[in-house]
Amino acid sequence: MYRHKVLICSAAAVLAAIIIIYALFFASLAKGDKAVSVDIRPSDDVAGVMQQVSAQTGAVQMLGFRIASAVMGYKSHIRTGHYEFRKEGALRAVRHLRNGMQTPIELTIPSVRTVEDLSGQLSHKLMLDSTEILRALRDPGVCARYDCDTATILCLFIPNTYEMYWNIPLDKFLKRMQQESEAFWTPARRAQARAAGLTPTQVLTLASIVDEETADNGEKPMIAGMYLNRYKQGMPLQADPTIKFSLKQFGLKRIYTNQTFVRSPYNTYRNIGLPPGPIRIPSVAGINAVLNYVHHDYLYMCAKEDFSGTHNFARTYAEHLQNAAKYSQALNQRGIE
Repeated sequence: MYRHKVLICSAAAVLAAIIIIYALFFASLAKGDKAVSVDIRPSDDVAGVMQQVSAQTGAVQMLGFRIASAVMGYKSHIRTGHYEFRKEGALRAVRHLRNGMQTPIELTIPSVRTVEDLSGQLSHKLMLDSTEILRALRDPGVCARYDCDTATILCLFIPNTYEMYWNIPLDKFLKRMQQESEAFWTPARRAQARAAGLTPTQVLTLASIVDEETADNGEKPMIAGMYLNRYKQGMPLQADPTIKFSLKQFGLKRIYTNQTFVRSPYNTYRNIGLPPGPIRIPSVAGINAVLNYVHHDYLYMCAKEDFSGTHNFARTYAEHLQNAAKYSQALNQRGIE
């Protein structure tokens, strides 16, 4: 009887030990469906990592994580990167951290207006400093390495979603963007650009204007066709978004005549042809609108007086003036200056 009780107690002790070991080292660090996410920068130490993990896991799992970190010497093997743990326990998580086994992130390139905006947003999504990014995008030598200049560097960025590592170095990131841009410009797309009489850079530049004119993707090919008609006839594009870009006043609701005299290579009222580069990172919808522009004979357009975000198109200047008068009246009625 005594021996039987000893066996039962021993079995219970072994089972308890197994449960404790499992809870400490093998039970998922994550609470529910939300992954434990850890971002490690060069300045981070083991205490910083512990703080991040502790805020996202249970007390028992955290104890296991601390023990595993000490036993495996993680303090001397901290590697930068983004790590996510869903089903992993403390032992496996520390092994991933120690060996730099990162979790890729999905980075969506934003359709922003300026290199300043782009640098700021990228620094929030990658282990890159916004100042470092901005300095590179403003450097003619850096831009030349990617077949761009400081006016066309935004052409390097196609606003899709890409999988990459959070701690990717800036030079590798820019090279990756160049590769993605080259992949985007398939032979078919290049043929469409040539048929429109444009280079890929010119397509992106015109697409950026089209995107600024409307958020209505269905109307974008019409607008692209109107600007291409003006471009091919040697007429100034007279695109209001280029005035906003020249003035760096993107919130303007209406453009006055005196503003169209601003001295800027981006002012398409003063300068014939396209601006020297895009006035924002164009959307894929905007790019496709230029490549698949509607063939028509309109030369003018004006925002509709119903403020729908779409436009009235005109073949003659007289007809355009009538449309402009209706829109101006609507602005005045609403007190928009």
